[in-house]
Amino acid sequence: MRLIWLITWIPAFMSPTQKPQLPGTRFQSEFTVRPDDIDLFQHVHASRYQDYLLAARFDQMERCYGFSMQAFIDKGLGWFVSEFQIHYHQQLGLGDQFTVTTWVESIRAATVIVKFEIHKKAPATKRCCHGHSNYVLINLANNRPTRIPAWAIEAYSI
Repeated sequence: MRLIWLITWIPAFMSPTQKPQLPGTRFQSEFTVRPDDIDLFQHVHASRYQDYLLAARFDQMERCYGFSMQAFIDKGLGWFVSEFQIHYHQQLGLGDQFTVTTWVESIRAATVIVKFEIHKKAPATKRCCHGHSNYVLINLANNRPTRIPAWAIEAYSI
């Protein structure tokens, strides 16, 4: 029953159908495919794309939003990945340089939905994949979902 409560609970400042209107500012992080990212078929293993997204988010949390993952941990909070969805278009291979672009799509109660795209940089910019990930804010003392504080909503609403 607690999961149903989490999904249906609405912060006091929102109506049941309202979501914060976010400008959806897009941020980029750059990476290069390393040898340990490659699978037996000589392209990036599917699991690495989620690693790339997480690495980009950690970078962007600190560099772009001004709140590192450590800042959340210091406040007794952490982010749990509750859903990850990806649509592949083109493979990445060894040595490929690429960008991971992310933006906050919505914030609601304890959940942030982050959309992303990964683009190969050369010889021409081509979209390799796109998708979204849902993150749930948890209280690290009890590992339970907790409402996203106003300071976090403000930071992520740029």
